[in-house]
Amino acid sequence: MTVSLAGPGYLLLPGFVMMVCGLAMLPLRGVARAAMVIAGPLVVLALVWLLPEGPSQPVAWLGYQLVPFDSDPLARLFASAFAVVALAAGLFAIRQERRTESPVAYLYAGGAIGVAFAADFLTLFVFWEAMAVLAAVIVWMGGPKARGAGQRYIVIHLLGGVLLMAGIAGHVAATGTVAIGPLTLDSPATWLILLGFLVNVAAWPISAWLPDAYPAASWSGTVFLSAFTTKAAVLALIRTFAGADILVVAGLATIVYASLYAARESNIRRIVAYSLVAQLGFMLTATGVGSDLAINGAAAHAVAGIIYQALLFMGAGAVFYVTGKQDCGDLGGLYRAMPVTTVCTLVGALSIAAFPLTSGYVAKALISDSIAASGGAVAWFVVTAGSAAAVLHAGWRLPWTVFFGRDAGVAASDPPVSMQWAMVLLAVVSVAIGLFPSAFYSLLPTPAGENPYSFSHVVAQLQLLVFAGLGFMALRRWLTPAHTTTLDVDWLWRWLGPRVYRRLDGGSARARETIVQRGYQGAERIIRTIYRHHGPRGVLARAWPTGSMALWAVFLLGAYLVFYYL
Repeated sequence: MTVSLAGPGYLLLPGFVMMVCGLAMLPLRGVARAAMVIAGPLVVLALVWLLPEGPSQPVAWLGYQLVPFDSDPLARLFASAFAVVALAAGLFAIRQERRTESPVAYLYAGGAIGVAFAADFLTLFVFWEAMAVLAAVIVWMGGPKARGAGQRYIVIHLLGGVLLMAGIAGHVAATGTVAIGPLTLDSPATWLILLGFLVNVAAWPISAWLPDAYPAASWSGTVFLSAFTTKAAVLALIRTFAGADILVVAGLATIVYASLYAARESNIRRIVAYSLVAQLGFMLTATGVGSDLAINGAAAHAVAGIIYQALLFMGAGAVFYVTGKQDCGDLGGLYRAMPVTTVCTLVGALSIAAFPLTSGYVAKALISDSIAASGGAVAWFVVTAGSAAAVLHAGWRLPWTVFFGRDAGVAASDPPVSMQWAMVLLAVVSVAIGLFPSAFYSLLPTPAGENPYSFSHVVAQLQLLVFAGLGFMALRRWLTPAHTTTLDVDWLWRWLGPRVYRRLDGGSARARETIVQRGYQGAERIIRTIYRHHGPRGVLARAWPTGSMALWAVFLLGAYLVFYYL
């Protein structure tokens, strides 16, 4: 079925509507602005489900047929999650003093929704690059300290965009089509497309940009950043490279990497950022397995992650907004002063730990079952260990040290009501998914008949949670890291790179000075030689007798004649 969207009908595209809402928000203030913050995502959510299923009428451009809108279960699922988080994040950011952050963030959300519905590579690339630029702007809005992180962010993502565009160009030249579909890694072009997607999904070793940039944004900007770029990349990988074995390797490496670095962090927003990267590793692994159950698991985990990761960043952002502190060593005992924030953050922590009755549990159950069914023992072991690590660093350590640990005597209270409502909204959504898994599963690309609350599932997960909790309580004294900024792979461009540049720059400066000095010395020697011969007392400046001149003329003429006749 072809959706009858043509001409003015394209103004109803959900991504475009979200971007228009962002632009319309710029001049608004007060109640009108708050109304747009709420109404925009709700209108987009309605369009996601009211527009008919199927592709829109193609648009001819330079001989190619562009399809900017193709509604299917996968696109509707991701676009719905994007709209819900945009609503919650916009509500959370109403008190943000930077008036342009929310409009830019809504433009950014529109780009993610545009990627979700794009059916051709050119449309996807336009929205893809718009997201990169807009996300960098959001990072820069974090203040002067975010300037370096924003620059590193845009450089990494422009590199990813170059890789993606080169791959798309090669793929189109080889196939003659721009349509998005399953790809095989049998040409340099498809490898370049894969690398471009992996940059945005924060796969190891190009993962450091995420914990570097996201915590540098403002307390509200981080919430927007957590939801869109990486999940849009997961969606793109599901559509193009499902079943690629390399994704299993990349996913497992990402899980191990992020889990280790999350355990070393003391900054609460960087802990959540590394936890986000680890969860992306689960999605990559499931996408690489490629079965229907695994694809359902990757999609379900991505959507659940959009919700509970935004909720965790809201909790961390609320603490930062109220106290001005974001280091675990400076916080503790806040549950009395911030009860609403505590409960909502705890829901997010339980979700990322896959506690029963939460969204993380019903989503991760699909991934665990799909990996077990694939027979990959190593993959199953790493995923299980990664689940235990998530319980330790995000499920137990984060809420314990911030809300239930030693009282640090920090003056605090729950944030403004709009921020509380935003957290409550996402907490309710996360719990609702956990309470009604069959309704959630019905939205997945392939009908799923799994029962996440079977006896074996529940017992296995409770065992993991309990033993991880006991391990944390026994080792919590050693699991509290020192106040430090942890560098991982970004050591190459944040420490080594600048020093190599300065060394090369200093060497080139010295070489330039040497060349210039020797050039001056050579020029002085030439000038002295010319002066010695042509100066007032030089040999060539003296008066010569007429006979001598005639003799020289005859000599030169004879020489010329000899060479001429030879």
